[in-house]
Amino acid sequence: MKPESTSTTKTDEVKEKNSEACPVVEAVDEIGSKWRLVVIHDLQDGEKRFNQLKESTGASSSTLSRVLDDLEELGLVKRRVEERPIASYYSLTAKGDALGPALDALGDWSEDWL
Repeated sequence: MKPESTSTTKTDEVKEKNSEACPVVEAVDEIGSKWRLVVIHDLQDGEKRFNQLKESTGASSSTLSRVLDDLEELGLVKRRVEERPIASYYSLTAKGDALGPALDALGDWSEDWL
């Protein structure tokens, strides 16, 4: 006999308990993918066009497009579109820019310990 399924999975329960115990877990879950961090770091220097980001990050077009969409949805990146010539520009929002000191501190820790 199969156990009854519930709406909450074990993974959800662990995630919920960990996020309550440590807000860092929640933050890392939000921005923690390699490509998200690379793009956020790259945009700390200012607004860039899609192709500039592609070149400076080394991401494929599809990966970069997906990551930028994710970051825009999370409110960390904003997109500005120019009509002539057609171009998309990306920059950090205030929320994304506020990550700068935390990422710098993490970078310092990494240089000291990794």
